[in-house]
Amino acid sequence: MTDLHRVSADSYAAVEKIPLVVVLDDVRSEMNVGSILRTADAFVVQRVVMCGITSTPPRPEIHKTALGAEDTVAWEYCPTALEAVERLRSEGYTICAIEQVHGSVSMEAFDVETGKKYAVVLGNEVKGVAQEVVDACDCCIEIPQRGTKHSLNVANTAALVMWHFFSHSLEETE
Repeated sequence: MTDLHRVSADSYAAVEKIPLVVVLDDVRSEMNVGSILRTADAFVVQRVVMCGITSTPPRPEIHKTALGAEDTVAWEYCPTALEAVERLRSEGYTICAIEQVHGSVSMEAFDVETGKKYAVVLGNEVKGVAQEVVDACDCCIEIPQRGTKHSLNVANTAALVMWHFFSHSLEETE
């Protein structure tokens, strides 16, 4: 860990986080939740909000993929994603659903503004982000795809989205 210049789990709490909250709307797979937590740790995301049927730690299947990130990443539970979106908006976040809908913005064209706080909502593995939640968001972002499939696993989607926001924070420090 020292050779890789990684912080310890104990000092991770003091590391500056990017102004991003990840909201999970009824994500049913505990392994996806764990993977998302692990990625949130890697890209120093502020917190993850688990909503609806989304499982919360401690759970063996979450730990299997989180590998301890459930203990380093700030997370909380909210009964519904809509409630989470409304609360985050009141806290000054711009809310973006990650969903393929009419009028969505391609992720490569989405400009992350310096100093702005964002929350991204990721949906259920089958149904996506609930329509009422999409309607409550400020915008929708979609990941461009050219293959025969037009969706990605939610944990893979989360990784790409978190990287997009994280990479913009790297540009700010250069």
